[in-house]
Amino acid sequence: MPHAVDFGTVSMTGLETSPVADALAGLRANEARYFKNKYDHEFTVEPAADARPTVDWVHRILEEERGIVIASRPLEATAFQVENIRMAYVFYESGLSVNVMYTVDDGGKRAVGFKLSDGMDVPGELSSFKFARQKSKLAGTIRGSYFVIKGEY
Repeated sequence: MPHAVDFGTVSMTGLETSPVADALAGLRANEARYFKNKYDHEFTVEPAADARPTVDWVHRILEEERGIVIASRPLEATAFQVENIRMAYVFYESGLSVNVMYTVDDGGKRAVGFKLSDGMDVPGELSSFKFARQKSKLAGTIRGSYFVIKGEY
């Protein structure tokens, strides 16, 4: 069952098995705040098992674009469209968040973003990426990286 992410009161619901559950919950809330403020979109998530098409789409892009297979178990996912941008997020037990930004118009921006929760190590499958740091009141220090999608999905 999908549930709205409240960025006013950060909740670990759905993320309890993560060793960095507090930070991952803050990261998820940080994303919810961004979409509410920028697009007036309510960020909802559901268990990854209930969002299999979204998880599979994200995993397909990672595999086909860069040969990346995320070792951690997906906990939650969401997919939605704001304006002409299709968005998908998968939150993993390790504290990793992967998002796909896919502009539906030809020639638009398309990218995969990685965000690491405060306190987690860089996963081996992402060791070739350089991560920039940003501070967040909700999530502490977030480390992020991305790559541009070249194929059609």
